[in-house]
Amino acid sequence: MILRSRTVSLLALGAICLTGCASEDQPAQPALKPLALKEQVSNIAKSADGYAVSWAGVLNNANPWHFGEHVVATIVGHDAKGAEIVRMDQPLDAVPPGGQLAFTGQASAAQKPAKVSIQYRPAQWRQAARIPSAFHRFPVSRVQTMRQKDGSYLITGYVTNPYRVTAGSLVVNALLRDQSGKLVGGGSTFVDDVKAGSPPRFVLTVSGVPKNAKVARTDVSARTWGSTGKPYEELALAGMAPVHTVKPTTEPFAEDRRTQIVSEYKQ
Repeated sequence: MILRSRTVSLLALGAICLTGCASEDQPAQPALKPLALKEQVSNIAKSADGYAVSWAGVLNNANPWHFGEHVVATIVGHDAKGAEIVRMDQPLDAVPPGGQLAFTGQASAAQKPAKVSIQYRPAQWRQAARIPSAFHRFPVSRVQTMRQKDGSYLITGYVTNPYRVTAGSLVVNALLRDQSGKLVGGGSTFVDDVKAGSPPRFVLTVSGVPKNAKVARTDVSARTWGSTGKPYEELALAGMAPVHTVKPTTEPFAEDRRTQIVSEYKQ
């Protein structure tokens, strides 16, 4: 009976030792950094049914290996006395690992807000299925910004899918900045069925920009649509599209001079 008790005690001590050793050998996982609202702007314009409140913001993800998912922005407007007159929850798309998320939106208000603020709920973190370098940006080209007679801005351009498979839907965001780089407004639109090698044209309008704001630059970015990073991961897992997809039309050389050039160089 005494021998059995000693055996049980030794086994318990061994388990404790193994647990302690294992915990000491495993390095502590670094805490994930929360999303940061890098910049924001809101504009208020008179509309037919009251006031149109528009906003734009940029969220930054400092975690290079994790998607920030199921993020919701809350836009709140108060009157001069501090009473809440506008509140809107805006679900946002997933914030890519080590990247940024530009977002815009608009809401209606019966009264003119004196102050508008943007807040957001903490993200749900999920480790990416690929290394950070596998998530390439969607190139945007031939961007044109044209001011309209009513004070709005018309932005056009083309967005390219660098991956092998078709992107079902992409969100295109345009952020307007003044000469100092300050954010003054923004707008967004969607492009669907984006195939590799066939960049579609996008057209969007940014309204509500103050009359005294002088737009000097337009930053346009594109991203996958959805509250999770799954659409982005599926594109990355398929791999990049080859750079050269068209066969050469010229006739090949009658003689390959590569060997001759190399031998002459060695002499």
